[in-house]
Amino acid sequence: MHRFLRHPVRLVPFGFLAAILLGTGTLMLPAATSAHRFTPFSTAFFTATSAVSVTGLSVVDTPTYWNGFGLVMITVLTQVGGFGILSGATLVVLVVARQLGLRNRLLVQAETAEFGIGDVRGLLLRIAGTMVGCELVMTAVLAGRFWLGYDYPPGRALWYGFFHAVQGFNNGGFALFSDSLVGFARDPWICLPIAFGTIVGGLGFPALFEASREWRTPGRWAIATKLTVWGSVVLLVVGFVGLLAAEWPDPRTIGGYDVAGKVLATFTQSALVRTGGFAVLDTAGLDEESVPLLVALMFIGGGSASTAGGIKVATFFLLGFAIWAELRGEPDVIVGRRRVSTASLRQALTVALLSVALVVGGTVVLLLLTEGLAYHRALFEVTSAFSTTGLSTGVAQTVAEPGQFVLTVLMYVGRVGPLTLGSAIALNTRRRLYRYPEEQPIVG
Repeated sequence: MHRFLRHPVRLVPFGFLAAILLGTGTLMLPAATSAHRFTPFSTAFFTATSAVSVTGLSVVDTPTYWNGFGLVMITVLTQVGGFGILSGATLVVLVVARQLGLRNRLLVQAETAEFGIGDVRGLLLRIAGTMVGCELVMTAVLAGRFWLGYDYPPGRALWYGFFHAVQGFNNGGFALFSDSLVGFARDPWICLPIAFGTIVGGLGFPALFEASREWRTPGRWAIATKLTVWGSVVLLVVGFVGLLAAEWPDPRTIGGYDVAGKVLATFTQSALVRTGGFAVLDTAGLDEESVPLLVALMFIGGGSASTAGGIKVATFFLLGFAIWAELRGEPDVIVGRRRVSTASLRQALTVALLSVALVVGGTVVLLLLTEGLAYHRALFEVTSAFSTTGLSTGVAQTVAEPGQFVLTVLMYVGRVGPLTLGSAIALNTRRRLYRYPEEQPIVG
């Protein structure tokens, strides 16, 4: 126990589990439902896990099943989960930096310039201030639109604006409408603030702080910031172009919209698909060509130390640079005139391969537990749960309890797994005073 407590980062999974169990107990109360009846444990546990892991998947119709108290609890759990993720990721960086020795500590500090080694309190206050500030701006715009554009009473408009602002910035994905945000697909005053909040929350504060501080000199950004910011731009463009091309003529999604509506809806969905969870396109009616694209984008996810899930943008593009260097026969992996360490490449490969194994394994188990389920729908739902995205084709609400439990486990593992794994790998660094003879096996 003493050795375990030496690294408090390892307590993060237990903190998330405690929040989930507390939320489960609260959501089981009759006071949390519209029917004023006890909620089954499996439903409350799934919903609490989805909220704390900022996923947004649900096995019930959120706006009709839960009453005001239940929706407030979901909002609180999402906010706690979002800030817990950010502060937990901050704790990882700070603890890892202190445990790695002077040379590696300086390297970590150089790569995460905003994470000072000592000022934990100031950093957490800055994170909280940024979070609250973004949510207040989003709330004001959304509430004003619901009030002035849709004639909602002021109190209801403010509640709807606040709820969706919290869900958007924290990449939660719960909505107060049965069709998510499909009904607002052509409304820029609803789509753009939520897309903006999702992008900011999904970048991660190390990248966000450094990019905002050094916006005039992007060449001086750390590798992690460059990969996260420019990688996110690339994925946003790829998702937008791919979805627009695939769904342009489809009457089930955007086929009936005008050009401006098609562009707005596709751009918003591209911004939300990697981890936002909201749907402005009917995911059950997506063209088959769109499904592999969405699965890939969900699996990649957002930035490190953010509310986003997935293997992370920096991990994906780091592996891409490694492949490019190998194809060119380069001895080192170079990103922005900086050589990437072998340890970072091994960590990226470990996270990516373990994530692939979890998604494939989860898909197989879900198929075995659910008769008649199409493979692509199972893969979509499992990837959405693991990457804490929250998009759904309706599988979560139709599978039996064993299948729902599989998705619940994937949401929890997808949220705390990469965080714990990353800290464990970094803290498990060993120094060996000898090396074995080298041998080059045949590959391929």
